[in-house]
Amino acid sequence: MNILVTGGAGYIGSHAALRLLEDGHAVTVVDDLSRGHREAMDLLAPLGDLHFAAGDIGDRSLVLPLLEDRCIELVMHFAARAYVGESVQMPLVYYRNNAAGALALLEMMEEVGVTRFVFSSTCATYGEPGDDFIPIAESCPQHPINPYGRSKLHVEHMLFDYAQMKADAGEDFAFAALRYFNVAGSDVRERIGEDHKPETHLIPICLEAALGLRDSVTVFGTDYPTPDGTCIRDYVHVEDLIEAHITVMDALKRGDRRAYNVGIGRGYSVREVVDACRRVTGVDFAQVEGPRRDGDPPVLYADPGKIESELVWRASYTNPDDIIETAWRWRRDHPHGYEGA
Repeated sequence: MNILVTGGAGYIGSHAALRLLEDGHAVTVVDDLSRGHREAMDLLAPLGDLHFAAGDIGDRSLVLPLLEDRCIELVMHFAARAYVGESVQMPLVYYRNNAAGALALLEMMEEVGVTRFVFSSTCATYGEPGDDFIPIAESCPQHPINPYGRSKLHVEHMLFDYAQMKADAGEDFAFAALRYFNVAGSDVRERIGEDHKPETHLIPICLEAALGLRDSVTVFGTDYPTPDGTCIRDYVHVEDLIEAHITVMDALKRGDRRAYNVGIGRGYSVREVVDACRRVTGVDFAQVEGPRRDGDPPVLYADPGKIESELVWRASYTNPDDIIETAWRWRRDHPHGYEGA
């Protein structure tokens, strides 16, 4: 299949491109490289039919010819800004990039007749679910509390409305929105990994501390109503997440309008994850306590029952040590990420 992967030079997108190439698909990547890495594309290029184009997903002069010339049959859409705090400080950037960018992409797809779309959504569309909605199923009300979550939910609304219009007209269109939780880990063969600048994710921050690249790890909030006082989150391995994308891609049929939560179905606390990073790395790095962050619910983890029952998908990594081990092997050999790779 000929597949367009937007944001394919980023962490999750590059792992998707890797898997698609290994499966024999022709992959076209569009990424503006504001958060992605050209080095990842260079590493993937020998693996198969990969075409990389640097630019914005809303650029018609770039994307429209790619859709036509590369005979794109399905779009896997990862391109997005994804920092919650940044979204509060720069809401218009998030709405332009995440919502308006997806709109432009859908318009170009319609123009050339591309009818399959797999969307990288987020659990942030649920906002702060109460205890009655934990674990979080797809039936949980979607009330995002920040521009990042709202920008992603806007795209979901566009997709459902557009798909309904197509169905009413008897025309072909199908999509799936995958709402996932905390993504971690790296390619088990250590070809590519996780490299964000700035880094805001707990596991890579711990690995940087283990490597001596930062003085300590800050635990934000130690007085939550949880067993050890720290927040509890669901961590899904990046390769399991990509397997979910591949599985839903293969299952899409005319008229499908699917939404799935993707996670392991249980949570681990911040303290548990920090301790797991110490075990895996063998480094007793420093930890300091900080105040709670606004908008951090005590407990968030997925109910993956729907995707498990409908698509027979289940996470293969459920132990944080195993997830962290894959991330550590790559980061230990690439302490500064892709710099110098």
